[in-house]
Amino acid sequence: MTSAAWIKELPVAHRGYHDTNKLIWENTLSAFARAIEAGFAIECDLHYASDGVPVVFHDENLERLCNMKGDIRERTSRELGLLSVGGTADKIPTLKQLLDLVKGKVPLVLELKGREADDEGFAESVLEVLEGYEGKVALMSFDRWLLRDLKALNAPYPLGLTAGGNKPEEFANHERAMEIGLDFISYFFADLPNPFITGQRAKGIPVITWTVRDEKARQHTVENADQMTFEGFDPRVSV
Repeated sequence: MTSAAWIKELPVAHRGYHDTNKLIWENTLSAFARAIEAGFAIECDLHYASDGVPVVFHDENLERLCNMKGDIRERTSRELGLLSVGGTADKIPTLKQLLDLVKGKVPLVLELKGREADDEGFAESVLEVLEGYEGKVALMSFDRWLLRDLKALNAPYPLGLTAGGNKPEEFANHERAMEIGLDFISYFFADLPNPFITGQRAKGIPVITWTVRDEKARQHTVENADQMTFEGFDPRVSV
């Protein structure tokens, strides 16, 4: 187990501190620079480009964010780096570009977006890019196979389960995932409280929530978890 206690300390900016894709778009260097300036931890998504390079992007296809059709995994990182996000000057960044920008100034919470039976080398590539980085980093995923890969590779970072749900069968699946030896959980705020999360917190596992967008959800997080992943407001002031 690797301590993830630091993940409780700062609000986590969901896909960077963007302005809900008005001028500053999600998962861009501009959104990450804004989070650094505000002093927030950064959450972002990683996909696996066709040349084996981790890139920062949420969706599986390019339509919503780049206004064009195409599978994110069928393009190289170089090709993706030429594509405008939301018609802005920002392009799709690589994980390396994110690290070069942040330089340890704020913590990073990186979510790996997997595809079952199509992720060979993904976990290794993320760890290779991270090697030598001086700063707080946590890795998480909905996908148990990626978490198992990271664990098998002795990833020197806290590993977390991204999850939601409030049904017994979902809790059973989550319990099996935790048996991998995970260090924290990122859980959908509206599915709290529940027996699974209550039990994990009793064991000392830190829990952050996703995605908090208003004061009611923030207060719900305060009552049922340790920290929030937020967007659409400034948590330094009351909503």
